[in-house]
Amino acid sequence: MTVQLAYGQGQLAVDFPADRTTVIEPAHRSGLADERAAVLSALDQPIGTRALREWLKPNARICILFTDITRATPNERIIPWVLSYLEAAGVRPEQITLLNQLGTHRPNTPAELERMLTPAVVAKYRVINHEPEEESACVALGTTRTGVPAWIHRQCVEAEVRIVTGFIEPHFFAGFSGGPKGIMPGVAHVRTVMSNHGAHNIGDPRATFGVCEGNPLWEELRDIALRAGPSFLLNVTLNEKRSITGVFAGDLIEAHRTGREFVRTSAMQKVKQPFEVVVTTNSGYPLDMNLYQGVKGMSAGARIIAEGGTLILAAECREGIPNGSPLDKLLRESRSPEEILTMLATPGFVRPEQWQAQIQALIQRRARVQVYSTLSEESLRVAHLQGCRDIGATVRAELERFGPHARVAVLPQGPLTIPYLA
Repeated sequence: MTVQLAYGQGQLAVDFPADRTTVIEPAHRSGLADERAAVLSALDQPIGTRALREWLKPNARICILFTDITRATPNERIIPWVLSYLEAAGVRPEQITLLNQLGTHRPNTPAELERMLTPAVVAKYRVINHEPEEESACVALGTTRTGVPAWIHRQCVEAEVRIVTGFIEPHFFAGFSGGPKGIMPGVAHVRTVMSNHGAHNIGDPRATFGVCEGNPLWEELRDIALRAGPSFLLNVTLNEKRSITGVFAGDLIEAHRTGREFVRTSAMQKVKQPFEVVVTTNSGYPLDMNLYQGVKGMSAGARIIAEGGTLILAAECREGIPNGSPLDKLLRESRSPEEILTMLATPGFVRPEQWQAQIQALIQRRARVQVYSTLSEESLRVAHLQGCRDIGATVRAELERFGPHARVAVLPQGPLTIPYLA
């Protein structure tokens, strides 16, 4: 049987043995018939708060937070619709700042911002990248649980109206994306993020797909986001074609809760027992731009891998690890996944992006991980991973090695699916 795997900006056709393969995907949802009308209606009929136009006062400073290039949010559609709504309500362009939710990611280039938001928006409005390493660009809103200042970007904190946009999907340690994550870590200082994403929180079993309340990492980022003051949320849900399937606007917490439960009903997929071989993806571009993001796909597949099994990730990684990134440097400091975990358990040892290395290392305790990508052999070696040149051939060889009763699970959309053991 041939299965189309999400890979880069296209698909990867792979042949699997039909009698030993289980394909696990989210339940399909059709796109909305009129996306623009649905978004505008949601702004006027929000969940848990008053209509957005009632938040607007003359000369109010407005900050619209939007997701960066690593996210599939259809910014090029929803941001112009929000701006037209504000314009119709009498808001002037000079009142508005568009702030890019970079988290700890690299800044997006002017050309990327034009592609994400449209050239017309970039030409007419003030658009800025978050500066995760610049303390002067942030305001401290108390501290994290470890005592680190909870720094949030000044434009977000000082705005009189905050509009947090994004999309909701399963998240491998925050439960679901979207909601308060648009503020924390979206526009938080790197030290604040490192505190929240520290080894203790990442290692908590409740810091996983599908869990928000009760997840210490998510609960802290929620509490920090709320310190900025009331925020109006505009989150959407998407299908595999990036069509909008639902719009969830209103109170930062209530609207997000409604949206994530909508996602849960399609994303959560139950399986009866673990698989010896699991093939997963990182849901294609833009999430599979680099290996840093690829850990999300690994995490989705690892939920149903048998102890000692083989996990194969298909992720293009056109931007490398990225090479020279904090994750790349951390991987180069270590000789093995176990050494990474030892380093992270050392009191006082903290590194940017350590959470991705920690999760990858924990997965590698249970399974052998191979990667089909454009990464060089050197990059894979540095990352303590094995390359996979032919997914179909590798699967057949692994099934032969595990024996006649071995089976393979395939997650064509990677972390858009939350498989779980019954």
